[in-house]
Amino acid sequence: MATNPQNQAEGNYDPAGSTQMFRAFVDEGGTPQTGGRRAPAPAQSAGPRIGLIVGIAVAVVVVAAAVWLAVA
Repeated sequence: MATNPQNQAEGNYDPAGSTQMFRAFVDEGGTPQTGGRRAPAPAQSAGPRIGLIVGIAVAVVVVAAAVWLAVA
């Protein structure tokens, strides 16, 4: 791990070196070295959305049935 003598003098020594590595990353500009290409975003499936709609419909039916039983 790279150590930064400046941080040791200040008493902020990080034995894991993660702080120094983060600062080095920020100082480099934080640009990824992937050649400028981005992976295409995955298409969203309708599965979770359909499940949410069905779940809400079931909850409304259950609440309506409970109210009907309470009134009857």
